[in-house]
Amino acid sequence: MEMHTTGAPAGRDVLVTVPARWHRREDLKHGVVVAARARAAPPSGHPPELVVRCAAVEESLATWRAGAIAALARQLPAFALEDRDEFDLGEQPVAYHRFGHRLGTLELLSEQWAWLVDGLGVTLTCTAAREDYPAFCDLFEAVAATVDVMPAAA
Repeated sequence: MEMHTTGAPAGRDVLVTVPARWHRREDLKHGVVVAARARAAPPSGHPPELVVRCAAVEESLATWRAGAIAALARQLPAFALEDRDEFDLGEQPVAYHRFGHRLGTLELLSEQWAWLVDGLGVTLTCTAAREDYPAFCDLFEAVAATVDVMPAAA
């Protein structure tokens, strides 16, 4: 795994460690600051991927995430929320959601962690084919444990 620093709005940085051999893209549109995908496809044929997004957020973590999950439910085919939790990861509160959805006929499973620091909302979304998920869930959790949202300098 390699440490990766992404530029975020308002001069903040988001630190995240991504798998070393995964293909990475940075500074994409729609708030995506880094996206990474495995170079080799597992048995399902769908490479697992992760995406880090940043956006300005003016509401609480719970309200922001409730709205975002409701939007995902409307956008993703066969959306099914399977788990949700709020806890501290490192020294920062995080909202966690795991949900199933489809891409064509392929069943996908996504895990999403969300942080809110000084008005900056950061999400890490990790997705794999449902059949491949057991092989990647520990990796996804390891990546989430490395996320550090650096607050604006005082």
